[in-house]
Amino acid sequence: MTEHRTTWRDRLTVGAYQVGSRVARALPERVADRLPELLAPALSRIMVAKAEMISRHISRAEGGPVGIVELRRDVDRAFESYARYYVESFRLPQVPVPELDSGIEVTGYEHIEVGRAAGKGVILALPHLGGWEWAGFWLARYKEQPVSVVVESLEPPELFDWFRELREALGMKVIPLDGRAAAEVARALARNEIVCLLCDRDIGGNGVDVDFMGEHTTLPAGPVMFGLRSGCPVLPTAVYFRPDGTHLGVVRPPLDLERRGRLREDLARGTQQLADELAGLIRRAPDQWHLFQPNWPSDTGP
Repeated sequence: MTEHRTTWRDRLTVGAYQVGSRVARALPERVADRLPELLAPALSRIMVAKAEMISRHISRAEGGPVGIVELRRDVDRAFESYARYYVESFRLPQVPVPELDSGIEVTGYEHIEVGRAAGKGVILALPHLGGWEWAGFWLARYKEQPVSVVVESLEPPELFDWFRELREALGMKVIPLDGRAAAEVARALARNEIVCLLCDRDIGGNGVDVDFMGEHTTLPAGPVMFGLRSGCPVLPTAVYFRPDGTHLGVVRPPLDLERRGRLREDLARGTQQLADELAGLIRRAPDQWHLFQPNWPSDTGP
């Protein structure tokens, strides 16, 4: 294994996030609330490739072509939502626990309670949407639930470590998405924990074929595979920003993962269910979808 050598660029990257975090926490609340709205137009015009990609994804979520003016507005709002996610995440450690509950309404929470009562753990299958960090903090600190989150590795590693410390300060256990992740998730489920999996993007490229928003792609096999093997419920879930600054959490009923045939067939059927559920959750607020990377084969060209 090659040892990572920290470069000046690595230090600059980590330092930028650290400074951004300190600035976000130091800002008055009303200024912090306005900051994402002020930053969004500039970000969407500087990050041209990301803006083009999210415009493709928003068009899919809308079910077809979107007018130029409307699409430009939705792209700006996607960047605003993304900026709000970061500003809010940086400020979360200083939010009092009672304020966590007043800042979120969760529908379908009973599905989590039923799942944990069964003793096999619970998987929350989420898209990259809205402000899920607030919900994770609320689950861990206010509801006092054991929460593990599987997180994609970042470069440089020092940045990943910094984000891991931030999330663990919020009460969540971080599982890096590497070769040991599957075993760590299995152990967390065996301990009857809640495991959060962001699963609207197949990072490894070896997922399950699905129809996702009317176009072929692949989604990760993990959520449904764990559900089939461990018997834990897989709950499609999303967290939305509300205009008044609060959040709405939506927990959908568990996927139907009853065994009906060969594992491969059940995995394909369950993952297609998940794709349909994720599509429905995203379509409720496509301008809060933070997916700026290619996600369909057609996104990367011939």
